Amino acid sequence: MQKFHRIFVIVLDSLGIGEMPDSATFGDVGVNTLQHVSESVDTFEIPNLQKLGISNLVPLKHVAPVEQPLAYYTKLNERSCGKDTMTGHWEMMGLHIQSPFKTFTETGFPPELIHELETRTGRKVLGNRSDSGVGIINEFGEKQFETGDMIIYTSADSVLQICGHEEAFGLSELYRCCEIAREITMKDEWKVGRVIARPFVGTKAGEFERTSNRHDYALKPFGPTALTALKDAGLDVIAIGKIGDIFDGEGITKPLRSKTSVHGMEQTIQMAQEDFHGFCFVNLVDFDALWGHRRQPVGYAREVEKFDEKLGILLETLREDDLLIVTADHGNDPTYKGSDHTREKVPFLAYSKKMEGNGPLPEMETFSIIGATIVENFGLKKPEGTIGESILGLIK
Repeated sequence: MQKFHRIFVIVLDSLGIGEMPDSATFGDVGVNTLQHVSESVDTFEIPNLQKLGISNLVPLKHVAPVEQPLAYYTKLNERSCGKDTMTGHWEMMGLHIQSPFKTFTETGFPPELIHELETRTGRKVLGNRSDSGVGIINEFGEKQFETGDMIIYTSADSVLQICGHEEAFGLSELYRCCEIAREITMKDEWKVGRVIARPFVGTKAGEFERTSNRHDYALKPFGPTALTALKDAGLDVIAIGKIGDIFDGEGITKPLRSKTSVHGMEQTIQMAQEDFHGFCFVNLVDFDALWGHRRQPVGYAREVEKFDEKLGILLETLREDDLLIVTADHGNDPTYKGSDHTREKVPFLAYSKKMEGNGPLPEMETFSIIGATIVENFGLKKPEGTIGESILGLIK
């Protein structure tokens, strides 16, 4: 019997809550994104997350635990080998990533790949190293005006990112080059998780800004997921933010792009006001993209506060038979060295107006309890090959 008519899962991209047992093997020691963010500011006001139980999961400065949280809460560990967006989201929906996606952090992309990309696009390459998007655009943006060359960079993630000025290079040309790069990087030795178009505007270094016309060209999931099970059963599967890109459209009935994380929450609130039957999957990327990678803990803290304000509106908007789950896909401690994601446990907060209970749940060994719980709620079977066990029976 169906317990909830609609389920909303909001992924606060990179909001980790502390080391996993194997974090040191990923180079991450002493990391705790949310705790360290809270310590970076003089005030940290997140009353809605607080009343759901976030501060009962991890010690936070300025935010005390509450005696009777409204939600069930626990920590989720990642079973898959990785600490990136695709690995985290794919695991949530039941896929176990046993081999990490290819990365080119230390060396940049090999000459053979670059040669093929230049030949097929008709454009030369600038950059080709691991860097921040803002930094490499400021370094090569003006030169792109002169030469028309592509700016290419990577990170500690499995990504190939191409930057192009929206007017001087052209959005359609940027997307064309990315499509070619995606085709080239389907080869096993170069198979990155995502090719990302990174458009920007501005006239000179120091004033360049990336725009919301980013587009991700992801690998298709290697097997059926909870999303495909829901879609095949005729349920609505609404994707907000970059969810559609992460799953390359697989299992999604309605993709909605977001300009910012605040906009993503406004879209979520709007969907909560509309009639649909099924699942709304939301990714809020600004925590990660604007603040985590750039190592700006104060900005990160203020972004959490912005989310919390919108969360309050969403909690009022939810219907009696809705279930809300708030979680994350990995960590990105802005107080840690470098600019990479950090391998961390993530929060799990589950709330519904119809719930009679609340409080702590046992710590879970995989993110995939989320997809398994959603599938069971709608009376469906887990797709063959997916991992994770439902905890629907614990949410009373």
